[in-house]
Amino acid sequence: MIIVMEQSAPQAAIDRVVAEIERMGSHAHLSRGNYRTVIGAIGEEGTIDQNHLAALDGVEKVVPIMKPYKLASREFHEDDSIVEVGGGNVPVVKIGGSHAACIAGPCAVENEKMLNTIARHVRAGGATILRGGAFKPRTSPYSFQGQGEAALKWMRACGDELGMPICTEVMDTRQVELIERYTDMFQIGARNMQNFDLLREVGKTRKAVLLKRGLAASVKDWLLSAEYVLSQGNRSLVLCERGIKTFEDSVRYSMDISSIPVAKQWSHLPIIVDPSHAAGKRDYVPALALAGMAAGADGIIVEVHHCPSEAQCDGPQALLPETFHELMQQLRQIAAITKKEFAEAGEMVRA
Repeated sequence: MIIVMEQSAPQAAIDRVVAEIERMGSHAHLSRGNYRTVIGAIGEEGTIDQNHLAALDGVEKVVPIMKPYKLASREFHEDDSIVEVGGGNVPVVKIGGSHAACIAGPCAVENEKMLNTIARHVRAGGATILRGGAFKPRTSPYSFQGQGEAALKWMRACGDELGMPICTEVMDTRQVELIERYTDMFQIGARNMQNFDLLREVGKTRKAVLLKRGLAASVKDWLLSAEYVLSQGNRSLVLCERGIKTFEDSVRYSMDISSIPVAKQWSHLPIIVDPSHAAGKRDYVPALALAGMAAGADGIIVEVHHCPSEAQCDGPQALLPETFHELMQQLRQIAAITKKEFAEAGEMVRA
């Protein structure tokens, strides 16, 4: 349930409500808006005394949350959340609300020279976050599996040099501590969307998390997975629609455009689209990216490679740099219609 505090409620009244929720064996999660503070009481059903909380000083009303995902719901946080990625050695990139972001780079970091070449291309085209896989989940155990920590070091150095936060996939709870030392944003892949132990572990960090939708997951399933991260105290979570399995075989997966407005209505979390993995073919990537933005997405994550024929992973779906540049120009026009704005590349450079 959520406890809506009066606009004039002092901090002492808020602290008292939090203390009472914890005394009842539940967890309190604060959401501070422009006018009111909302406190989420998360725990087992029947353990929270709604009438007692309603009688406390400073409480305006107590409202049960009917959704199974509590912290991810619009009932808990009415306004769009804005997630900040980066800080420290790199500028902060905002995702959500009126802020759109482009995450771009190679599928896998193959070597340092290749990464630096592609990073400069996507940076020049308008990407504000650099993506790249250090540990690669592949269907075959004999396929290229990534360069591991060496790739993380290359990404960190490249991101710092270009003023771009970095995003990379974490596949296992045993990798969280290592990757946390380098990355600005954890990516949870589609196959790990319901790896609940992994979700809890990244939830214990304070790095941003990009949560991709599972191959056969409903929007409700997706938001329940988000709840695992949020319940550990990490509120910096971005959803990613990347296509689901259907009977259609002309593309790799079917991008579910309808999931964007549905997730936007049900949840306050930002959502971006991954047209590269949905399409599987570069010819279709721009159209899917534009469709996602038109449906209300807060940005895209896309694969780019200067020489796709030599890529060790997913070359057929990687955009050439010149196509990426053209796509970003079109995306800015769509974003303006939906009252969003991509940060200009120059805005991300430190003085």
